[in-house]
Amino acid sequence: MSGHFPAENIGDGSTADHNRVEPTHFAFDAQSNAEIEKILLKYPPARKASAVLPLLYLVQGQMKRDTGSAWVPRVAMDVVAARLEMPPIRVYEVATFYLMFNTSPIGKYHLQLCTTTPCWLRGSDDVVAACRKVTGIKNGHETSADGLFTMSEVECLGACVNAPILQIDNDFYEDMDGPLTEKLLESLKRGEAPPKPGSMIGRITSAPEGGPTTLTLVTE
Repeated sequence: MSGHFPAENIGDGSTADHNRVEPTHFAFDAQSNAEIEKILLKYPPARKASAVLPLLYLVQGQMKRDTGSAWVPRVAMDVVAARLEMPPIRVYEVATFYLMFNTSPIGKYHLQLCTTTPCWLRGSDDVVAACRKVTGIKNGHETSADGLFTMSEVECLGACVNAPILQIDNDFYEDMDGPLTEKLLESLKRGEAPPKPGSMIGRITSAPEGGPTTLTLVTE
């Protein structure tokens, strides 16, 4: 199997992907290489293929730094395979199995919306509607026309107690509703820095709304 692929049009039907092409070159930068050295120390040399997940994650982070889009090109998968001395197909299998890896370009901000039962019962439909209203996105995994947002429906994000949850890139925004979602996304469209993640109604960790009712003398 060839180690590299020629440049080709890719995409998943997203409105902002039509003119994107698969790069023909990728090399880890100094920041990524420093992290790789630390990661490989965790595995015996004969088992370094086990580092495929963290190295793919480093690729995605580097692409975010370099291009503003957090994704894993196939040529980068080849580089990971060479670095870990494993068949490229094994890297492709991992990268395409886990939804945490984006195998086509996405927007500057990745909106991941949980619509499973706890979030749905707490109003995730309103969060989804607000995301569609602000971004103009109509379907599932799609990128807005301005390239700012990619919206994906995901399974449980593991923060059910503060549902509904909107994950933006690697941060959780909790206790969301329609107006709060619109306010947050409009601020991102204006180029403002994202707010501090966590509860958007001032909830302390997982305490009840309005504040804790037990252990009230405990400070953060």
